[in-house]
Formats: sequence, C-alpha cells, structure tokens
Amino acid sequence: MEVVNVTAEAETFTCNAYLALGESPTLVDAGAMTGVVDVIEGHTDELDRVVLTHQHGDHVSQLDAVLDAFDADLLAYADHPRRTGELADGDTVTVGDETCEVVYTPGHADDHVSLVSEASLFSGDVVVHDDGAFDDGSFGRTDMAGQSRERLIESIEDLLERLPDGVERMYSGHGGVFEGDVRAVVERSLERAERREPKYPDE
Repeated sequence: MEVVNVTAEAETFTCNAYLALGESPTLVDAGAMTGVVDVIEGHTDELDRVVLTHQHGDHVSQLDAVLDAFDADLLAYADHPRRTGELADGDTVTVGDETCEVVYTPGHADDHVSLVSEASLFSGDVVVHDDGAFDDGSFGRTDMAGQSRERLIESIEDLLERLPDGVERMYSGHGGVFEGDVRAVVERSLERAERREPKYPDE
C-alpha cells in the first residue's frame, strides 16, 4: 500500500497527515498545513474517508478544508460537527488497501485511537519513532492539562497486546515513518514512559 505524508513539506507546526492510496483512498488526520488539499489532489481525485487519531489542533486545523474539497466521510472517536461515523474500540476501518482495527489509546488525548492492520500501525501521538525527545521509540507528551502518563502507559500496553506479529511499518503523528520491527519500537517507548521522567525536562 502506498502511503504519502501530505504535510511533509510544512514550514509550520503540524502533525503528519497520511494519505493511504489504493482501492479506498483514506486520509489519517488532516494536519495544520495550509495547502494540504492541493497536495492530496496531486495524488488522488477521490477521498473516501478521513480518520482522526484525535482532535488536537495540529491534527484537525485543515479538516474543514479537506472535507469541503472532497465528498469524504469523517470517522472519529469523539463528537465533531462533521462526523459521519463514530469510532469505537474494536471497530474495523478500511485505510487504503488495508483493514485496520481501532484500538482506543487515551493518555495523550482522551479521544485518541490507533489503527492496526496486519502490516501497518497508524499510531497518532501515542507512540512515535523519533520526535526530538527520544530516538527509536518515544511516546506522546502527558504534561499538559487533561493528559495522563498512567493512562498512556496502559494504552501502550493495550496496543502491544493487539499488535499482530509482523507489523513492519509505523506511521506516527510526528517524526519519521519507521520500517522494521515495529513491536520493538513500541516496547522501547513503553520502557521510557514507565520511567515516569519528564519527556521534556526543560519545559
């Protein structure tokens, strides 16, 4: 399955927004980059759905622009004025050419979900490969209002239990795309989160 980070050229802060091409073109998160619609249109004329990992501003600022440009469904865990389908733990959703299981993974955000297929993990902000704080396995920040390190740890544990053997691609909300032993990266992120040390000690 071809997956394109449509916010890769952003010059301002945004999440990674992933366009999964194939039989059912799907956008995972909309990002905060002005012009993201133009990038999507450079790859596909149709968009079946937008799936939100969570609704922090860097993931949804361009959502209205995307939905205005495409006749796409909006799938999200939490309520949204333009949501057409509610995501719940254990649901399945098509992303490009892959069938993904929805795993509820709060801690960084109360409405956070991750998407797991036999080959790929769309982890949002719960787990990332490299983000400036840690390389080769990091975790979402939990030092702001409404966030919980303890709940994030539980979410990563849940994710590991539901992660199929053989997943080799991780598309996270920040940092680079990882290809290789995804389980090992998630396990390292859990070990670091369990230390309970501040992720950004200078902030």
